[in-house]
Amino acid sequence: MTRARLPVDVSAFKAEADEPMTHLLRSACALAMIVACGGAAFAQTAPVQTAPCGGEFPAWLDGVRAEARAQGVSERAIADGLAGVVIDPKVLALDRGQAVFQQTFLQFASRMVAGQRLTKGPQVIRQNAALFDRVKADYGVPASVITAFWGLETDYGANLGKFDTRNALATLSHDCRRPDFFRPQLIAALKIVDRGDLAPSEMRGAWAGELGHTQMMPVDYLRDAVDGDGDGKRDLMRSVPDAIMSAGKYLSDMGWKRDEPWLQEVVVPAEMPWVEADIDVKHPVGQWADWGVKPRNGALPPDEAKAALLLPMGRNGPAFLAYDNFDVYRKWNQSFIYATTAAYLATRFDGAPEVSIGAAPVRPLTTDELHELQRLLAKDGFLAGAPDGKLGGDTRKATRKAQAKLGLAADGYPTLEVLQALAAQGG
Repeated sequence: MTRARLPVDVSAFKAEADEPMTHLLRSACALAMIVACGGAAFAQTAPVQTAPCGGEFPAWLDGVRAEARAQGVSERAIADGLAGVVIDPKVLALDRGQAVFQQTFLQFASRMVAGQRLTKGPQVIRQNAALFDRVKADYGVPASVITAFWGLETDYGANLGKFDTRNALATLSHDCRRPDFFRPQLIAALKIVDRGDLAPSEMRGAWAGELGHTQMMPVDYLRDAVDGDGDGKRDLMRSVPDAIMSAGKYLSDMGWKRDEPWLQEVVVPAEMPWVEADIDVKHPVGQWADWGVKPRNGALPPDEAKAALLLPMGRNGPAFLAYDNFDVYRKWNQSFIYATTAAYLATRFDGAPEVSIGAAPVRPLTTDELHELQRLLAKDGFLAGAPDGKLGGDTRKATRKAQAKLGLAADGYPTLEVLQALAAQGG
């Protein structure tokens, strides 16, 4: 998703630092399922001829043709699907220029969960009530959850994207940064053409190859697209029933649990075992309650329900309990901030109030300060890799380890306090 949105371009936030991709690995099993996703009609019948990245583009395309042919794609679809395909320099520039990662959760959410996107969500839920009832019955996914993704991804279909999907995927496949991910997406796009769902000329979307109202990558499109309107095609570009039913199936296939919560805003105490506040650490709700965590509104689920405590801006900022279904948000998009915002937007559609700013104002580190913190974390063995000045999951985990060693509140959020403490140790 890489077009201008109301009010901002969401795609800039599709990956946090430490994560080398945008939201391109939304499904952890995307590559493992590439052979199966085409169904029996596209079963692999011969060893795949790999198309190495780089080199002369025409020769590289010949390798793609051979690989598609080996996977059962028809000569017509190969010829039509790759006709006129070229390298798009703008795609390469966008892929290398994803630098807008420094907004905090509150900054991002205040821009993305606002205005028309927030007010229109309940309207589209009412307008498509029968359709959402079908999705809930078939896949167990609530209307609010799908609508939040729909709104964030394309403003309810208003901004599907203008990039030629074939050029985008060929460009990113030929580039040697992530060919093992993108080349299967290009082959899947050809299979979509072969299946008759879309013509090559209809494949226009985001710069990274996503398609349709909820922005599916071709591998996911091929595997999870549903003919929701019964016209014999799975058209996620023009058919709202197809797009919404497909989103429900996609979320279900990623593990969505029917009639279970996903995110709930809470209030945290002044003191608690902050090291437990980790997206990958879950405890029973009863344990969180014993530590002083309380719902901001409503009631907590039963004590035995498992949840992680999310502190996107540290212990002084907003706080949430994230239940098992939040894991599906992380599969949809690996960015912690995006996933949390999407889940929060869905709760707003279900009546939750605007998120609290937390216990106290939070000052995020500047890019230069975060870069220096990462250098110190790496120097002390907490963080692997070169500093990049971007806040991602690895930096949060490294910060938590450093905070614990320094005797600070180990909430995993990088602050001036931990930076100064590490520097005082001789960094």
